[in-house]
Amino acid sequence: MERQAILKLKDGTEFRGTAFGAENEASIGEVVFNTGIPGYQEILTDPSYAGQIVTMTSPMIGNYGITADDNESDSIKASALVVKKLYRGPVQQGRITLDEFMKKEGISGIEGVDTRALTLHLRTYGSQNAVIFTEDKRKEAEELLATFPEITERDLIDGVSVHKAITNPELGTGFEKAPKNPKKHFSLIDYGIKRSIINCLYKRGASVTLFPHTVTADEILKDNPDALFLSNGPGDPALLHDAVSLVRSLIGKLPIEGICLGHQIITIAIGGKTEKMKFGHHGSNHPVRDTITGKTFVTAQNHGFMTVRSSLPETTSIWFENANDNTVEGLYDESLNVRSVQFHPEASPGPEEAEAIFDVFMEKAR
Repeated sequence: MERQAILKLKDGTEFRGTAFGAENEASIGEVVFNTGIPGYQEILTDPSYAGQIVTMTSPMIGNYGITADDNESDSIKASALVVKKLYRGPVQQGRITLDEFMKKEGISGIEGVDTRALTLHLRTYGSQNAVIFTEDKRKEAEELLATFPEITERDLIDGVSVHKAITNPELGTGFEKAPKNPKKHFSLIDYGIKRSIINCLYKRGASVTLFPHTVTADEILKDNPDALFLSNGPGDPALLHDAVSLVRSLIGKLPIEGICLGHQIITIAIGGKTEKMKFGHHGSNHPVRDTITGKTFVTAQNHGFMTVRSSLPETTSIWFENANDNTVEGLYDESLNVRSVQFHPEASPGPEEAEAIFDVFMEKAR
């Protein structure tokens, strides 16, 4: 039996549809839109989406099912999923349907929503909190929405980070194993890392120690890495005072590299600023220009905050910039030995040319 559901935005706008996945009383978070066509499983299990309701702009989602080989973490991290049409047909043997996956993970979804109208609304008025509920739970859901903190007020890192150090973590079926004779060793701080990032380092012969976000500078230095690597993750980097202080204390002692949230933490640590974007970059079709070579390539992205270009120190150079809106997509500072990218070079949105970033990370490690 179909369950009618409602998606209500903080500004009062409502979209109606049909519930799928787990039968939760209310699912709440910041609603964003993702312009990717495939990749819904990687998106749902990407820890950077913690605290967010993801709207897929592609009109049908779920047609190739779910396989554990494609998970970017151990569970769904997004708060909920919004789609125009949910595929409910058969899937390849050995896979399960998206609906089954979300029921198993305890995550709700809503289908039948006019996702084009919703996306245009978010582009006009900006990403904002929203709640998914059934009519009989309207009062409770609206009260929850009225008091729920903004993404700029929520520190989401503790819920997605490991809580003890792990040397060369096993990534699971479909991923690389740690090299037996590593060329380099990286200390990785886990703010919500994707398995594919570790996989790209393993592929290049690097070993890793994955540290929790509470790691100290002494623990990092004791690991004696060739570089410190800061992972992706959810939320507002301006809230992560301890992370910024840690990185600032290690500048000049180690090469420091980062992706996405790691890039933003580096931005603040070297004296720059970040700010919230109106609706962010979420998708697998964002063109990025390399300022050194002049070449442009397609990247996968997922971020709602960005580096303020004018805030960067004079010694810091822009490595990459977005070809659509000229926002900062990467930076380097040779005097500080830091280097980072805002996009996801491990995500491979078709061609794997962005993976060359990891070759640079390996080269710049001491």
